[in-house]
Order: sequence, then structure tokens, then C-alpha cells
Amino acid sequence: MNTTPLDRFIKLLVTLAFAVASAAVWWPADAAAARIKEVAAVQGVRSNQLVGYGLVVGLDGTGDQTTQTPFTTQSLQAMLQQMGVTVPPGTNMQLRNVAAVMVTAQLPAFAQPGQTIDITVSSMGNAKSLRGGTLVATPLKGADGQIYALAQGNVIIGGAGASAGGAKVQINQLSSGRIPQGATVERAVASGLGQGSVAQLDLNATDFNTAREVARAINAAKGADTAVAVDGRVVQLRLPADPAQRVAFLADIENLDVKLAAPAAKVVVNARTGSVVMNQAVTLNPCAVAHGNLSVTISSTPVISQPGPLSKGETVVAEKTDIAVSQQAGSLVNMPGSTRLTDVVKALNALGATPQDLLAILQAMKSAGALNAELEVI
Repeated sequence: MNTTPLDRFIKLLVTLAFAVASAAVWWPADAAAARIKEVAAVQGVRSNQLVGYGLVVGLDGTGDQTTQTPFTTQSLQAMLQQMGVTVPPGTNMQLRNVAAVMVTAQLPAFAQPGQTIDITVSSMGNAKSLRGGTLVATPLKGADGQIYALAQGNVIIGGAGASAGGAKVQINQLSSGRIPQGATVERAVASGLGQGSVAQLDLNATDFNTAREVARAINAAKGADTAVAVDGRVVQLRLPADPAQRVAFLADIENLDVKLAAPAAKVVVNARTGSVVMNQAVTLNPCAVAHGNLSVTISSTPVISQPGPLSKGETVVAEKTDIAVSQQAGSLVNMPGSTRLTDVVKALNALGATPQDLLAILQAMKSAGALNAELEVI
């Protein structure tokens, strides 16, 4: 049968489409790409923790009970004494509108005096709520004992609650809140970034391939011997001789793309919530799993014992308890080898196990050598 040029062209298009669709199945996926700032950080460029002790005033009767938190009264007396107010010894101060709190904050890298940072205020005593309170000026100290910021402001509480007649309802937490831009930086933290001719990149996770690829990307963009991978976590950089060019140099490096290899196979299990998360590299070897459920049922029935006539006895209420143990039959499930994440999920769903049971099954499969992944329980 003769074919026209149009027919041959359509047949060629169909052949090309089939080839492209087939290639999508067997062609390996490209390595994931990320910027260097997403996988590593410059050593020394980090935040610092600050902490302080202060008082929140102006509460609507929801403060600390001074009989159980004597440090609140002591702190208030010390603060009043600094302001020139002397409280007679032995005075019974019934404070309802004051609460002792701990103030925490993160001091960002390169923060300068005069800049503001957010703070978190948390009750230390038995205050019912910090809603509507105001934090009195509180110095925030670092690990070296030096004051780096001064905090003060109105506390913002994200929760709500009410109580009446012995009933209580509450949404979120009332004894902890935040003050946006509630602290002013008073002292800067010295940074050694501009000193010396060498800087260091610290990877977020130990991986020799990532360290090699980071060094390779930097050398390709900035010249040979600019970066050297020291180990699986550290990459050393040779900085420009001119200090004025170092900020631009590090900015360019942080935005370089680096190819990341497939991550190691890992299954993460949260024992508290029962959550199970696995990455795409997890595979299974053929195995057989038997799973069954054991349940214990306890029922209690009240039984009234009546005394005999004219016996002057008393009616007694007793309980009759029945305990039953039942175990469902667990069938042996054949789990074939799975090389893709979707196949692994289908195989595990075939067991019909709950997330809590799945934790024990995954541990047993790991011990039997059927689970090709690292099992981490958090």
C-alpha cells in the first residue's frame, strides 16, 4: 500500500512520542539541585541565645499566688527598693497582678546596638494567664554573663480561656506569650569573619559527596584552589585579599547551585505520635510478615446485696468484674521485593497495621535484613 508524505510524517511523530515516553521510564532522574546557602552555613555567622528574669505587671487578678511563689514577692520588693520605695519588713503583700517570668530571645548575627529583636515571655510560677500584662524592663544576658539587650513591652497571648462554676475551657497556652520587637540590642557580638584570609563552610549534614560538590562548584565559579573539602562536614574557602570584596564574594558563593546525590535510605518514626516518614530511597527485600491483634476487655457490673429480713444488716453494693482476652488470627502476608517508594507503601498498607504496630513491624524487618534503610526513632 502506498503511503503519502503526510502519513509518513504522522508515523514519525508517533514513533518519537513513544520513544520519549519510554525514556521517561528507564532514564535515571537528575540529581537534585540546591543553593549552597541551603546546605551549608559560614562558620561564625550564627545567632546567640539570651535569657533574663523579670516581672509582668498589670494582670487582671491572674498573677502568681505569693504564698506558693515567694520569689515573686522578693523580686518586687527588690525592684521597688531600686526605685526608692521601701516596704516595711513583715508586710504581707497579696499580689494578684504580678507574675515572675523568664524572658528568652535569639540575638541574630551581626546585630548592632539600637536594633530590636523579638522575645518570648514564659511564666515561672502559678500565674493563670499573662494576658494584658506588661513586662517591666528586663536585662537579657548571654552565656558569658554580659548584658546584650534590654526587654520591655506588652505581652501578646495567642490563647483564650474562661472558667465559671467549676467548669473551665482553654484554647492554646495562656502562661506564655511574645513581644514583637520587644528588646533593644545594647551590645554587639564580635565576629571573626573579617579576620584572616580563610573562611569555613559547615555543612548542615555530614556527607562527603555534598562536600566535594560544594568545593567543585565554588572552584568552577571562583577559580581553582578557592575551596577545599577538608572532610564530610567542612569546606575551607580562600577569601579575597581586599576586605571590601569579601561580602560580595560570600554572597556569590551562597547562591551557587550544587548537585546533590540521592539521600541515604531512611525511615523516621515518631514514637509519640505514631508518624512514619520514609524517603524515596527506601526499598524492601522479599519477606513474609504475620500480624495479629491482641485485645483485653474488662467489664464491671454493679451487684446489690440485700440483707435478710429482720437481720439488721445493710445493703451493700459490690462489683462483678469479667476479664476477657481475645486474639485475632494473623495471616502470613507475602511481601515481594520493592524497588520504588510507591511499591513499599502498597506492601506496608497490605498488612493493615496501625502506625503504632508498624513501628514494631519495621524494626523486625530491619533485624531480618528485609528493610534496606536506616531506622530512626524520635
